[in-house]
Amino acid sequence: MQILTHPAQLQCLEGILRKSLPLALPVFGAVLNINRGNPGQFEVLVDKWPEFGAVLARPSGEVASGGHAALHGGGEVCDTVPWPGALGSDLGVLGAGLGYWAHWKQGFGPAPGVRVGSLQPSHVDLLNDTWPYGGNARSRRYLAEILGRFPQVCLQDGSGQPVAWVLTDHFGTGTHSYTLPEQRRRGHMQVALTVAAQRAQARGFPTFG
Repeated sequence: MQILTHPAQLQCLEGILRKSLPLALPVFGAVLNINRGNPGQFEVLVDKWPEFGAVLARPSGEVASGGHAALHGGGEVCDTVPWPGALGSDLGVLGAGLGYWAHWKQGFGPAPGVRVGSLQPSHVDLLNDTWPYGGNARSRRYLAEILGRFPQVCLQDGSGQPVAWVLTDHFGTGTHSYTLPEQRRRGHMQVALTVAAQRAQARGFPTFG
């Protein structure tokens, strides 16, 4: 596999993947992040260039063993992305959770007493406690990393405490969205997802549901 490092190659790859959305989403979000400063320190590999047949996005310097963005022929996440003929029409495990989807209504916004803000590093324990895959030191480190490196949206009450939030990850996807139980059924998540979608689109990231 060949690591693409030249900006022109990465821009070209972004354009090629964009034409094959949503099937290319697993690697497309990672390439977008790489081309916009690479906050997650990822790299993209192809089997050959420019006539590549497979694409892999992974943390820089790691071997192909996990934590990668990829797609199998049937649409399942795996280690490499067959390109282009092997891609099937079934999204498989892809779908909701890849990117953002929300409706924007004129005049639609946070409920009274709630405002759009940002999560702080001090909130990492709250995130770790409420994430389905959290509750341990490894998940805490991961959440601290994406909190410090990638865009996120938080709704806060009058005292500045988080009531709902949406985090994004290395692949430009929504990785942890949550509303406190006592704050549910008030439309908070719809607002958070809408704001996240608008901000993602402003940065050139597509939104899917």
